[in-house]
Parts: sequence; C-alpha cells; structure tokens
Amino acid sequence: MGQIKVTKLDIEGLCVIEPAVHGDSRGYFMETYNQNDMHENGLDMVFVQDNQSMSTKGVLRGLHYQKKYPQGKLVRVIKGSVFDVAVDLRKNSKTFGKWFGIELTEENKKQFYIPEGFAHGFLVLSDTAEFCYKVTDFYHPGDEGGIMWNDPAIGIEWPLDGIDEIKLSDKDKVNPEFGSFVF
Repeated sequence: MGQIKVTKLDIEGLCVIEPAVHGDSRGYFMETYNQNDMHENGLDMVFVQDNQSMSTKGVLRGLHYQKKYPQGKLVRVIKGSVFDVAVDLRKNSKTFGKWFGIELTEENKKQFYIPEGFAHGFLVLSDTAEFCYKVTDFYHPGDEGGIMWNDPAIGIEWPLDGIDEIKLSDKDKVNPEFGSFVF
C-alpha cells in the first residue's frame, strides 16, 4: 500500500500530494517521496536537484518559468506557511492562462506537483517559511522568465489578509504582464 495520496486537479498535470504521516508521542515519520508510489499514480518524472529557500512574511517569489529548459517542481513547506500558485503556460492547453493555488504548511505537510510548462510562485503567510522543492532539470542561468504576480489577466486571488507589504525581488518588480510572456 502506498504512502502517498495523489489528487489530480482540474488543470491537467497539477497534483496535490499528501504523505501518510505516522505519529506518536515521540513525533512523526513520513515518506516525502517514493518513486514507486509516484509511478503507480502516473507520475514518472525524474528529479535531478533539490532546492531550499527561507523567506519572511510578505515575500512573494514569482511568477517564474523556464523558457528552453522547463522544470517540473515538487514543492513543500517544512516551516511556516505559503500560498503556492501555478499558472498554465502551455499554449495548446484547454486551461492556458488558468491558475491554481494551495496553502502549503508545515502542519498540513501537503506537497504540490507543478509539471513543465507552468509559471510558479508563492507568497509567505507566516513570519518565516522554509520552502523545499525538487526539480526535473538543472537551473540554466538566463533561461528564466517571469510574469507580474498581480496581473489582472490571470486574476490570482492571493490571500493578502495580514500582509502589510508585498516584498519582491528587483527582478520580479519588473516582470511583464501575462500577454507578453515569451517562450
């Protein structure tokens, strides 16, 4: 019996992954990734790199995508809470331009799989958050693109209650609107 539950979403390719958490008075144990369980659920990606970041409340990282070397991402939070978002950039997709968002927390231990062909970003909701993700291709400098986080053409409903200021990188402050993204 598998140790993960995979829920496929309305936007093809996106999945919420919930590991079985085995806890007692000492703490807990869980498998955060099991290739056999993933394959049983039709997820045959191969990860080549693990990344981790720490951010403070109000930091918004994204919306990022890769042009020639797209990355699938399996993301999770190990400390704190984020609102994580994927936007479908696959031009021939029936859900092109649609978005999905989910709160990932250290408590709910949910993971979110975002395949190649999506823009990705997250907003930190807690005082700090530690964010971990596996990727299916290596980072290639100069291959990244971005879309403005609050573009009305996409209409992401970011949970801004309790967020006094959105903190963006200099690069993310000048991301273009959705209509001008280029692969």
